[in-house]
Amino acid sequence: MAFRNEALMDHLKFNAAHIKASNEWYRFLSYGMVHADYLHLGVNMYVLYAFGKWVVYDFNWMFDQLANLMFVVLYFTALAVSVVPSYFKNKNNLFYNAVGASGAISAVVYVSIILNPLSSISFIFIPISLPAWIWGALYLIYSMIMSKKGNTLIGHSAHFWGAVYGLLFILVTKPQVYILFFDKLTKVN
Repeated sequence: MAFRNEALMDHLKFNAAHIKASNEWYRFLSYGMVHADYLHLGVNMYVLYAFGKWVVYDFNWMFDQLANLMFVVLYFTALAVSVVPSYFKNKNNLFYNAVGASGAISAVVYVSIILNPLSSISFIFIPISLPAWIWGALYLIYSMIMSKKGNTLIGHSAHFWGAVYGLLFILVTKPQVYILFFDKLTKVN
């Protein structure tokens, strides 16, 4: 609906100045429900599906009957936490806006990487297949550099902090997973 209704989009997108001035705290979640266009929405939903199904699968053995609830908690808390640094950086900048669920999806991707570090990831536009943990490390570095650089229309800060949050989420909820992570890495032939 927000694609066709600019007022609705303006009401839901992340705008730190509006949050500060009008106590519109709902924007910490609502921005993830709206996207810039159908391509943005499609890419986010594809990545969520591709990685989310494996996280839910692993959560089933980790959290048993709470698996789906834990996935929802991961997703929505990551959505909010991933833009906290942007809030503090831009709370006086009326012109800073963000839309999309990329921060939450980054959290899901990085939980997947911790759970399956040796799974192979390849991309259509990059014909190299590498272990997930290597792609994850490279993407974290890239997101950090691009976030500091700024001047793009992509929320690199949300990608970075969403990923970090995903790593912390699994550390807090199931710290033994990190032992398995390092075991898998050290037993590589």
